[in-house]
Amino acid sequence: MFATLLSALPMPPVSLEAAVEAVIRAQEDAGLEPITDGRLGVTDPDRFVGWGPGTAVRNWKRAAALTNRAVKQALPGPYSLGRRPGSRGEGGRAAASDATPARRRRTLAFAERLRAEIDALAAAGCPQVEVEESQGHLIGRDESERRLFREAHHVLADGVTNTHLSLSIVGGAASEAGLETILDAPYASLAVDLISGPDNWHLVTPLAGDRGVIVGAESARAIDEPKEVLLWAAHYAASTRGRGPNRVGIGSAGSWANLTWEVAVRKMRLLGEAARLAAMPPGAELARSLDPRAVDARRAAMGHDTPASPSNRGGEG
Repeated sequence: MFATLLSALPMPPVSLEAAVEAVIRAQEDAGLEPITDGRLGVTDPDRFVGWGPGTAVRNWKRAAALTNRAVKQALPGPYSLGRRPGSRGEGGRAAASDATPARRRRTLAFAERLRAEIDALAAAGCPQVEVEESQGHLIGRDESERRLFREAHHVLADGVTNTHLSLSIVGGAASEAGLETILDAPYASLAVDLISGPDNWHLVTPLAGDRGVIVGAESARAIDEPKEVLLWAAHYAASTRGRGPNRVGIGSAGSWANLTWEVAVRKMRLLGEAARLAAMPPGAELARSLDPRAVDARRAAMGHDTPASPSNRGGEG
């Protein structure tokens, strides 16, 4: 069991030059790995349109030089980039006519650029590349949108070697598109935001047990999710398809960029503590660390309302 960030951090109270090292030290202190550069400044995937060739490699190398722990690099997803403001259909659920030839060309062009960045990262030694799709919840049941998503991700992921590719679904639930769309391309793991999209459990439960899962369960709210809720989410993910704890991580959900630095540090420590406890065998120390009143598992770790019971979240074999 491990803990990692799936989103941006706020700027720490240091100079801009020292910021990346500060966020790396905070993650180290919290026990997180793989760690990130906090997506600060030009390293934010949302700014990818303005990146020049090799930007991702330079960002990763700068962070990796500051730590002995594994460092991952985040990239935006081609489908979400293709839906940026100005593209037809932006701002609402796609209709069949929205997957226009122009948007398809733009999306696939982004996929090719991203693939070049991934190949360069792999050649540089980056152990993990995280591809973040923030607009997957707009795919729905539209076959043209499903087809575009699959096509773009095959361009991006097919034949990639020497790095772990992870697909991150954030911003809402993409379960309506189906696992056969979301993970048609050969990703080694899937990260899901379970706060903004609790129905993303429907992507986790049928996922083959040899693929990793990162449950984004620590919200971007200033208050913390109880560590008991994080453990419930992690253990449930580990139970699906015989996945086991070694293929499960606990992550952030939603951008933390608007939190104070002090709150973000506290949340990172909570993630690290939850991962440590989740990896422990049952026993007195684990029992002392948990408050059974803090969790109503049917509260869904996610969404904060009463969710469907695990038995109703999809088959898990």
